[in-house]
Amino acid sequence: MPGQHTPATRAHLVGRETEERPTASRPASEAALAKAAQTPEVADGVLQPGTPQADPHTEPLAPGIAYSVAQQLRGEDAAVRELLLALSVGFMLPGPLPVELERRVDGCGVESLDALVARAESSGLLLPGGTVVGPVQQALLTMTPTARVHALQRELVGIFAAQGWPMGDFARQLARSGLADPRVAAELEKAADKTLEHDPGLAYQLYGEALLAGADELATAARRAQAAAAIGDLDSAGRIIDGLLVSPDPPDLRLGVDVAAAVWAQRGMLDRSADVYTWLGPERVGPSAPFAAVAMIGCGNRAGAEAMFQSESSPGSPTLLAVAQVQTGKGILETLASDPDQGLPVLIHASDMLNASGTALPLPDTPGSLAALVALHSAEPHLADTIIRSALAAGQGGDAVKPRLFLLQAWSAMQQDNPEEARLAINEASKANPWPLVPRDEFLCSALEVGLARRSGEVHALVVAWERAREAMLHTSVDLYSLLPWGELMISAARLRETRRVAHYLDEAWKLLAKLGGPPLWAVPFHWAAVQAALLNESPADLSPHAAALVRAAEHSHLASVLAAAGKAWVSVLAGQFLADDVESAARALDAVGLPWEGARLVGHAAGRADERKDMMRLLACARDLHPQGSTVGTAAAEAVEVRHAAGADHNKPLPPDASGLSEREKEVARLVLEGKTYREIGEAMYISPRTAEHHIARMRRRLGAENRSDLLVRLRLALGTDLRPPE
Repeated sequence: MPGQHTPATRAHLVGRETEERPTASRPASEAALAKAAQTPEVADGVLQPGTPQADPHTEPLAPGIAYSVAQQLRGEDAAVRELLLALSVGFMLPGPLPVELERRVDGCGVESLDALVARAESSGLLLPGGTVVGPVQQALLTMTPTARVHALQRELVGIFAAQGWPMGDFARQLARSGLADPRVAAELEKAADKTLEHDPGLAYQLYGEALLAGADELATAARRAQAAAAIGDLDSAGRIIDGLLVSPDPPDLRLGVDVAAAVWAQRGMLDRSADVYTWLGPERVGPSAPFAAVAMIGCGNRAGAEAMFQSESSPGSPTLLAVAQVQTGKGILETLASDPDQGLPVLIHASDMLNASGTALPLPDTPGSLAALVALHSAEPHLADTIIRSALAAGQGGDAVKPRLFLLQAWSAMQQDNPEEARLAINEASKANPWPLVPRDEFLCSALEVGLARRSGEVHALVVAWERAREAMLHTSVDLYSLLPWGELMISAARLRETRRVAHYLDEAWKLLAKLGGPPLWAVPFHWAAVQAALLNESPADLSPHAAALVRAAEHSHLASVLAAAGKAWVSVLAGQFLADDVESAARALDAVGLPWEGARLVGHAAGRADERKDMMRLLACARDLHPQGSTVGTAAAEAVEVRHAAGADHNKPLPPDASGLSEREKEVARLVLEGKTYREIGEAMYISPRTAEHHIARMRRRLGAENRSDLLVRLRLALGTDLRPPE
């Protein structure tokens, strides 16, 4: 609307940055208005003490004041009004003026412009610096017909074009005011293109303003969608791309496909990303071939990836960005090799180069995220953390990618048995941008919460996190880059007897790995998760194929050899025929490959089944050494009772002293609690006071980390082997 127009500054006219023109102080402005006020309405509406003055750049003028000022202007000379209107629109003094005003001035004589300015200043409508008084400016823009204002604006744009001056922010003001002019639209598009890869948020605003100025909506669709996706607005990006891809001859098609693939990937549907590249075809994929390879390998289509991208390909240009793209494709293909150490260095190089380029491209996944994932699958969480910190510092991928990087950082911290750092990173992910977590990130976050709860031994927290994960998994599909969270959910499902909830997804994961030839780097951690799930699922038969797979992979993978030895130790512990030396060696080997919690859990279980007190104490000491800050020892001892039940051991055999984390007196109280006894009844049975019974129960609750009574009952059943089976 006309009332929203704002003038250009002198800096816009000369095309260079200057400080804003000083504005008059409020007393000076009010004095000028007082001089101009010839009617009671103006005096009453503008000059009353305490009445706030409207900002001519942002605030609309009150209708009564606008009318009063307009009445005053009608009493002025027509030439003065024309001068004030021109200056309000954006013309400057000194500088070119509208042709009509120039003609009027020329007809009055050479000195008349100075006289015209002097009359405007003496009337109080124009400040000495050449600025129209705010209320006067707004009144002029409000009361002047829109067509007249736009005509003056177009004339001013013509002056910019003729002189070769950049319009800068003035172009944005014109677009927001409703002026449709191809020159303004072109200026805004050009500015948006320059900022797209470095500041997509600003680019998105500029493209939107270009549309207001009359830009072709289809011509900028791919770039607008790229900007929207980069700031995390997936819905807007998707709608724009849908409109582009259904058009007969879409411009910037390859970029549009890249954006579509990135959006599908963030929605947790990487197979749709691969479908988009398949639709594009090898003949049109061009420099996007590495992205196509990432998407296709992620959903198990190795042949399609190789058809799109040859690993020996070289970048079309020697830029950092082009090399980073090619290295990403090479690195992800090499992770499928029998030697699992080949791909990680290549992906790290790709991440470093993308960091150095400072650009934000639409990608199914960034090289930083992929390199971190490979490091985590290689049991190198410290390296994953270093990669992620560098990517975050460089702003790799823009704001839309920050949550994923923070969540992978949290996974690295969890794997290193540092739950506090993991939760800090999760918190950073939640506030990394103003949008809710995309489905892919929400799924990863929910699996993290499950993993942290499982490691803490908090049964209630585990159940709550599991419910969140169950909902999150409904919004995603299985892909190669989500195997870590699926492995965590596999174990936790077994722990909670909820395996049926994830069985379909796990089948899809095994099929995906089989289609890729079972690459050790990706398959080994998943087999290890299956081993742990089989132990908790009371299914020794399910354990055998995964243990055998680890043994086979041990020929080329040090991690696989460590996990195979750990699996063998687990089997010996469950059979009750283990040597403390072997179990401790396996546990410390797990710690050496970045899995300290898993090592502590193994020796904790072994301690719960040790026949000799010296072995039990040694194993407990090892567990505390590997996991000094948490409750793994007590949790593992409680789980030991559960797996003892799975192995068919003697349920009436008591736990060794202290393995459950409870004293003999507390165990006696616990049995009575599980029978439903009250404090008074427990006191009568044990010849203690009800207050003492309450004290015992409170101490057990603190020691076991129970949050409420139902949580305490679950933990007590796990701690006392004789109470695991339901009463007959």
